[in-house]
Amino acid sequence: MKKILLFITFLVSHIFFAQNNDCLTAIPICSNADITLTPTGTGNSDEGNAGCLSGENNSIWFTFSTLTAGTLTFAIDPVNNVDYDWALYGPNNTCAEIQTIDPLRCSYDAPSAGQYTTGLNLTALDTSEGAGTDNLGNPSDGMVKYIDVLPGQIYYLLVDQFSGSSSQFSLTFGGSAGLLTPFGDPVLQPFPFIIPGPNHDGKINICTNPATYDFSTLTAEIINGNPNFIVKYYRTPADALDNVNAITTPISVNTADTYHYVISYSDPTSPASFLNKCKQFGTINFVDRFFALTPATLTSCSNNNSGTALYNLTSAATGITPNLTVQYYPSLAALNTGTNEITNPYAYHSAAGSAYVKATNEFGCIATAEITLKFHPLVAVTDASLRTCFLETNPSLGTFNLSTATVTTVVGATKKYYPSLTDAENGTNEILNFLAYTAPAGVVYVKVFNAQGCYSIAKVTLTVLSPVYSNVLQDKIICIEDKTTLDAGPGFSGYEWSTGATTQAINNVSVGTYWVKLKTGDCITLQTVKVYASEQPVVSGIDISSNTITVNVIAGAPEYKYSMDNINWQDSNVFTNVSRGDHTVYVKDAYDCEPIEITVVVPNLINVITPNGDGVNDVIDYSALSGKNGLIFSIFDRYGTKIHQADKSNGYQWDGTVAGKKIPTGTYWYSVTWNENDKKNTPFKFSGWVMVKNRE
Repeated sequence: MKKILLFITFLVSHIFFAQNNDCLTAIPICSNADITLTPTGTGNSDEGNAGCLSGENNSIWFTFSTLTAGTLTFAIDPVNNVDYDWALYGPNNTCAEIQTIDPLRCSYDAPSAGQYTTGLNLTALDTSEGAGTDNLGNPSDGMVKYIDVLPGQIYYLLVDQFSGSSSQFSLTFGGSAGLLTPFGDPVLQPFPFIIPGPNHDGKINICTNPATYDFSTLTAEIINGNPNFIVKYYRTPADALDNVNAITTPISVNTADTYHYVISYSDPTSPASFLNKCKQFGTINFVDRFFALTPATLTSCSNNNSGTALYNLTSAATGITPNLTVQYYPSLAALNTGTNEITNPYAYHSAAGSAYVKATNEFGCIATAEITLKFHPLVAVTDASLRTCFLETNPSLGTFNLSTATVTTVVGATKKYYPSLTDAENGTNEILNFLAYTAPAGVVYVKVFNAQGCYSIAKVTLTVLSPVYSNVLQDKIICIEDKTTLDAGPGFSGYEWSTGATTQAINNVSVGTYWVKLKTGDCITLQTVKVYASEQPVVSGIDISSNTITVNVIAGAPEYKYSMDNINWQDSNVFTNVSRGDHTVYVKDAYDCEPIEITVVVPNLINVITPNGDGVNDVIDYSALSGKNGLIFSIFDRYGTKIHQADKSNGYQWDGTVAGKKIPTGTYWYSVTWNENDKKNTPFKFSGWVMVKNRE
C-alpha cells in the first residue's frame, strides 16, 4: 500500500489548494505515511482561538484513531520555513466540545535560524509551547511532549499556517502506537488491493478519444475479493475528498483528464466506527491506443481470363505492424460478424472487388481497412494454326516452328509452349524445341506472359499436310521388249523424275522402277512407279489323242491365242487332223507379246496287235520315245484297271500278256506320258486304244 499512499500524498499536496473543511469535515488519517499539504483559507468557522493559537489563517483539520496503546508523536515540517501553528484535541472529544475546551497539546513554530519544525516528540516536557521559552526557561523549539494513547481513541488535529501566503508542509507520525486503519489489516483486508489497468498503474487503454467508459467494471478488480470495502469514482480530487458527484453511470472520458477513485471501509458491525471514515485514494488516467489502417489496392493477374486472381493480402500497404493481430475477411459483413475468415491470406483466390483486413493491437483496439482487388490488363491472345509438310520418313509427322504462330500482339510478350492445356496451366512438360517441334496433326498451347507476369493461353492447331500423290500414275505391265510412257498427270506445280526429266510425263520407258517428286505448294511427294514385264504364258501340258492336240496353258494374261504356224491364230486350244510327226505350237496371251513355242510329237498310232510269234504286229513298242523324260507306257482294261506298265525295264513294250499270260482278245486302252526336254519341262500325254487278238 505504500505506493498508493504516496500517490495520495501527491494528490492532496498538489491539488487540495482550498481547504473548506472544519472539525466536522476533518480529513481522516488512516496511515502512518507522510502527508504533504498546502492549506488555504479558514473554512466555515474560526476554531483556532484556543490554547496557544490566535485564530485561523490557512488551516486544515485532521482526525485519526490509535491502533495500539503506546506513545504517539508527530512532526509538522514547513517547506518554506514559515510559521505553522497546531492544536491537538482528544481523546474522544466531539467537535462541539472542541469549540469550548483547550487542546490536549498546542504549539507553534516561531522560526529562527535552523529551527522550523513543530509537533510532539519524546524529549520535550511542556504540553504547550510558551512564548519564546519552555517551562525550564530554555528557548522555544516548537516541540512539546508526546501523548500516551490507548487503542481506539479518536483525536482531532488543527494545523494552521499563521503568516504569509499559503505554504506547503509535511506531517509525519511516530511513537510506538500506530494509527487505526482498515487498510493493510490482514483481518479486515486479507488481500491486496489492485490498482486498475493492464499494468496495474492506474492507466487504462481506450481506443477512441473521447470514449464512453463504465467505471463500475473496475470495482471487482480493485477490491480483489476483500469484504466490506466499496469503491467510488469521481471526476475531480475535490469531489473525491468531499464524496460528492460520484460517477454512477458510464460517462465520456478522455486522455486530458485525471479521474479519481476512493476505496472506503464499511464496518458491518458498527456504522459509527472510525474505520468507516478511512479512505484510500487513487487516480485513473486514460491512454489513447487508437490506431488506424490505410485503405490499399492490390493488383494481380486474372490469368487466362479466368475471372479470378491470386492475391497476397498480407502485402497490401495498409499499415500493418508486427505488434498487431491481423485477420482478413471477404466482405465487411463477414468482418463485422467474425465469419468466413480468410485462412490463406498469402494465397487468396478472388474475383475483382474487395477484401477487408481487421487488426487488433496489444491493447485490444481494432482498426479495419478495405483492400481493393484489381486485375492487371488481360493478356490478349488469339488462337492460331500452323501447317507444315509431312516428313518423308514418316508422313504422319511434320516439323513446326511454333514461334511463328501469331497468337498475340502484346509487345515484349514472353511465350512458352506446352503439349496440353493442363500442362500449360500447371507449367509442366514445357516444349523446349519449339523452333523445330516434330509432331502429328493436333494442337499445342502457348502461354503468353506480359510484363507484369500475367498470362493467357492460346491454342495452336497443327496440320500436317499429307502427301499428294498422282492418281493417274500407276504401275504398268508391258512386254519385255516394249517401251511405254509414264504420265503423272496435271495439277502439280513441279515434277522431277528419277530420269532427270522435269516434265509431266516421260516416254520410251522400259521395264524398271522409277520415281517422281511431285510438288504441291511447298511440299514435295515422292511417288514410286514400276514398269513390269508381262508374265509369259506357260504350257502346263499337251494331250495328244489320235490326230488331235490339246494345249493346256497357265500364267500370262488370258485370253490366250494359239497357232501352229505363227501366222494363223485361233482362240481354241485344240488342234485336230494333225499329222504324225513333229509340230510346233505357238501360244500368246492378252499382252500380245512375242509368242512362246513348243515342239509337239504326234507318235505313230498302233491300234491292233496279234501276239502269235510270227514277228508281225506282235508287240506295241514306244521305245522310239525313250529319250523323253519320265516316259511311261500304261495299259488299262475296259474297267480302267491298270494291267501293265512299260518303262525302261521292259523296253517300253507290251506283248499282250500280263504276268506272262496272254490276255483275252479284246480292246484295251493305253496312255503314254512324258515331260518334254524344254525350260518348262512341259508334260505330254498321248492316249489311244489297241485291239489285242490272241489265238488259242
